[in-house]
Amino acid sequence: MKKLLLTVGFLIAGITVVFAQKYMTRTGKISFDASVPSTPEVKAINDEMANILDAKTGAIIFEVPIKSFKFERALMQEHFNENYMESDKYPKSDFRGNITNLGEINFTKDGTYNAKVSGKLTIHGVTNEITVAGTATIEGNRILLKAKFSVKLKDYNISIPSIVSDKLSREATITLESGLNLR
Repeated sequence: MKKLLLTVGFLIAGITVVFAQKYMTRTGKISFDASVPSTPEVKAINDEMANILDAKTGAIIFEVPIKSFKFERALMQEHFNENYMESDKYPKSDFRGNITNLGEINFTKDGTYNAKVSGKLTIHGVTNEITVAGTATIEGNRILLKAKFSVKLKDYNISIPSIVSDKLSREATITLESGLNLR
């Protein structure tokens, strides 16, 4: 009887390890900065980013509701949603890709690891292939992902009217931080 209970216990523990590979959050943070010197800052932050990571395969997904970006100035937020991002027409942005150096990240050992991710980024209805370098910090059953990269607005069909062309960068710096929990 003891052997049977021990065997069943090990089997259940093994199954838990096999299926306990997915991490997720709905409260990741993403920000962008499209400021130029000597003008008011064009920055926004969004703390409603959803993120799923399959540690076994390296598949990773980020989804961001566009209207959840918050600006210091209400008028900037209005212009962002109506004129630039057309958020009623394109309500979200997403990234779907894979960690390309998965073998260099030990999800069972606490520490900070370099992570390289490649995949498809969709913004404003336009999808482009990108590769991003960042970090994955493992702390028990939690992973903190961080990355910083730039995108060219024209690559996503985001036009800048000539009246504000000297007040807005042609590139936006994207910063993300996402704390995921084991599910």
